Amino acid sequence: MGFTMGLNLLLLLAMVATNILSLYHLSTTMISTKPPTNPTPPVPDHLLRQLQTIRATITHLTRHHSNPSIPTTPSTIPSELLLYTQLSPIASSCRHHPDLLHQYMNYTPFSPCPPPSSAAAEPLILRGCHPLPRRRCFSPTPNKQPTSLPTNPFSPVPEYSILWNNYKCKNFNCLNPDLGFDLKKEKSKLLTYKTDLDLPISQLTDIAKKSKIVIRLALDIGGGTGTFAAQMKEQNVTVITTTMSLGAPYNEVAALRGLVPLHVPLQQRLPVFDGVLDLVRCGHAVNRWIPVQAMEFLVYDVDRVLRGGGFFWVDRFFSKGMDLDKVYAPMIGKLGYKKVKWAVGKKTDSSGVKNDEVYLTALLQKPVSRGR
Repeated sequence: MGFTMGLNLLLLLAMVATNILSLYHLSTTMISTKPPTNPTPPVPDHLLRQLQTIRATITHLTRHHSNPSIPTTPSTIPSELLLYTQLSPIASSCRHHPDLLHQYMNYTPFSPCPPPSSAAAEPLILRGCHPLPRRRCFSPTPNKQPTSLPTNPFSPVPEYSILWNNYKCKNFNCLNPDLGFDLKKEKSKLLTYKTDLDLPISQLTDIAKKSKIVIRLALDIGGGTGTFAAQMKEQNVTVITTTMSLGAPYNEVAALRGLVPLHVPLQQRLPVFDGVLDLVRCGHAVNRWIPVQAMEFLVYDVDRVLRGGGFFWVDRFFSKGMDLDKVYAPMIGKLGYKKVKWAVGKKTDSSGVKNDEVYLTALLQKPVSRGR
C-alpha cells in the first residue's frame, strides 16, 4: 500500500511539474521584444486538452486520496472497519456518512456490541448504506425469553421479548394502535369491502383462481408488523415482509408473530431471484414521498421478481391527484400489465385535503410471457 501511495504521489508531482512547464511554455510564446501587432494569439488546442487532462487527473487523485470529509488516518478509523474493508466491499453511500459508519464499527471485538454503535445501524440504512458491514460483537438479547410463542399470528405477543431500550416507547400501550401493534384490530384488516379502495383477500384469491394463477409465494414491501403476511398465512401462502424499525419494534413484532421480516429499506434491490414470486404488494409505506426515479426503479424491480402471470398489488398508494395522472399512472402503464382493478379515491385527512391528495388501489397482472 505504501508503494502505491508513493507511486501516486510521484505521478501527482510529475503532472504538476508538467503543468508548470506547460504554462511557462504558453507564457514564453506570448512574450515578444516588439510590441504585438496582432491581438493575443489563442491558446493552442493541444495545450488546452493537455491542461484539461492534467486538471482532471489531479482532481481524481486528490478526491481519491485526500477527501477532507472522510478521516483517513488509522487513528480515526475503527480498526474493525479497516479489517472488514479488506474482506468485503462496503456500499458506496456509506462513505458519505463517515461519522455514523465509524460509530457503527466502533466496538471491541468479541465483546457485547455497545448501544451507541448499534443505534447507528438504522440511520445508516436509511441513508443508503446497505448492506451494513458485518461486525464481530455480540448483539444484546432480552433478559427473559418466552418458553412458547403463539401459533396464531393475531394472538398477543409478549412485551418482555422486545428490547425496549432501542425505542422511546417502553410498552405496546405507548404505541399508536393504528401502526399495527394492536393485533386484535389487525385481525379484521384486509378482509372486508367498504369502498372501492378495498381489495379483500377473498376477492384476491378468487381473481387468481379465475386467472388460473396459483399464489404460493409473495412479498410485502413496507409491510409494518406483517399483517398481510399473517392474513395470507391462513390461505397457506408464504409472504416475506420488508420492514424497518422506525421508532417502533416492527421487525421484532413480525418475528414474534411467526412471520419472516426482512430489515430492508425501500431503496434496496429486492433480495429475491428473478421471476419467482406470484404476488408483490406495496402497502402504505410506498407513497409520493419516494423520489420519482427511485419509485421507477422500485416498480421495475417488482417486475423483475414477478413470474409471468403474477400480480402486482398497489394498496392505497397516495399522491397529489395531478401527479397520479401525469407521473405515476404513466409510469405503471409502461409495464404493460393488465389492469384487473384500478380505483382512485380522495384522501380525506387534513394532509390529503390540504395537498389535494388521492389514493390509488390497483391490482395489475404481469403478462404470462414476453418476447425476447
